[in-house]
Amino acid sequence: MLKKDSLLKGTIILAAAALVVRFLGLFQRIPLDYMLGSIGQAAFNSANTIYLLLLTIATGGIPLSISKMISTRYALGRPDEAKRIYQAALMFGAVTGLLLATAMFVLAPVYERLSRVPDSAVSLQAIAPALLLFPIIAMMRGYFQGRQIMAAGGISQIMEQILRLIGGIGLAFIVLGLGWGDKYGAAAVAFGSVLGSIGAFSVMMWFARKLKKQDRDEESAIATDKAAKPSSKLPFRTIYREIFRTSIAAVVTAMTVQFVYFFDQSFFMRLTSVFYNHDTAIKVLAEYTNRAMGIAGIPPILAIALGASIIPVISSAYALKNMEEVQRQSSLVMRIVFFTGVPVALLLTVASYSVTGLLFKSPSGYDTVALLTAGAIFQITMMISNSILYGLNKPKQPMYHTFIGLGLKVVCSLALAPFLGVYGLIIGSSICFIVITLLNVRTINKEINLNILGNKWFAYLAAIAVPALAGWGTEYLVLNLTDAWANKVSYFIAAAVTSVIVGGLYLIMLAALRVITPEDVRSFPGPLRKVLTLVLKPFYKRAA
Repeated sequence: MLKKDSLLKGTIILAAAALVVRFLGLFQRIPLDYMLGSIGQAAFNSANTIYLLLLTIATGGIPLSISKMISTRYALGRPDEAKRIYQAALMFGAVTGLLLATAMFVLAPVYERLSRVPDSAVSLQAIAPALLLFPIIAMMRGYFQGRQIMAAGGISQIMEQILRLIGGIGLAFIVLGLGWGDKYGAAAVAFGSVLGSIGAFSVMMWFARKLKKQDRDEESAIATDKAAKPSSKLPFRTIYREIFRTSIAAVVTAMTVQFVYFFDQSFFMRLTSVFYNHDTAIKVLAEYTNRAMGIAGIPPILAIALGASIIPVISSAYALKNMEEVQRQSSLVMRIVFFTGVPVALLLTVASYSVTGLLFKSPSGYDTVALLTAGAIFQITMMISNSILYGLNKPKQPMYHTFIGLGLKVVCSLALAPFLGVYGLIIGSSICFIVITLLNVRTINKEINLNILGNKWFAYLAAIAVPALAGWGTEYLVLNLTDAWANKVSYFIAAAVTSVIVGGLYLIMLAALRVITPEDVRSFPGPLRKVLTLVLKPFYKRAA
């Protein structure tokens, strides 16, 4: 028996799935660093980035639209219309998947010549079949969310990542063991996404069969006049018009990060040809795509969870014209991001040398990791401000802001990359995220007055600067003291001690400077409130 999930339970399921998926995605990159050379890593990450961008364009926002359409029809007692929408969505997913997979496979050699990333065509062709199933899977996830069965999407995402990780890495071991080289080793890892798509589709089909049987049993148990309620013949054209009208804005904003990474990978070799020689460029590209992008993907995990949970809360309050509650919730979620998401990015930035050395083969590229992870702070604020605007029923505004930000990204990258190399590309990305955030906040403030930190901004910056300086000093000291130890042990000790110093000093500074008060803590969600109360209580007692 499939049971409907409450809003809170559904949010927890999706957030937990996103957390697991992000970490599994990171741990796929770690063995690549040991198994493949720079060319193999660059080839795989090029294929993976294009695949994720195409998948986002094909499905981003559409499952959410389908979810709303399905839930509305069931709420109005029109299950036949809901099933018709589901059929239209599956057809759209099947056709889109076939077109994208074919295009990616056929055009792979063209992209290799355009990007100048050696051996990337084979990896692109290896990952292309995954696009056959994933658009269909995305439509099914939207349908199940509309039926309030969140476990289907969550479990399928986790199964996808597990098979992608184990299958891709396992195949790469076999291919490399046969002596086929990095070219086919990278393609083997890419093919792991195909295995993941099969696993995810199998999970969704199991849930679909079970739900279909459950619906059939419920329909047979209820005496209904079938002649009075004929099957819906809602035109597909009408369905698609509704889907696209409500999802295009979400697709544009959802593709922001993937487009930024796609642009960097596609034009890296061309834009940095003056700054690097060919071999150095391949090495830096591999470090950027495998190490920096992997670690920089950790801080936004919280934003994904918060963004999913805040939209319905703000939407409900806004629909009731309860602007005081809209202001309170919007300010609260931004405050939580600054208090919790920013220090994670700060720590990974400060300890980038140790973290990179611990996770990967060497700490090479740690400066790229530090700069990209620091920019993730602005990526987080962009994502949360997008979610707030969706809750305020203003999806077009973040879409327009995204176009402006991406335009600036392209211009800044073209101007800076020839002189600064990879740093110019990352600076361009950060400018993109900052501009989108500022434009979003300006639009939000036209509806409500966001009160994030009030007059505590200077105190908050001090609460960040002091732990950052202490963290850099601590890492340098510990690395020197443990220089004679095994490298991995030295990196681990340095990262651990730096984490304690940065985290501890950050909390002390927040309390000592009264950046966060007991009143602030009481407004936070339960789990976070309990942790902060336990940690900060001694400092508040001393202050009193």
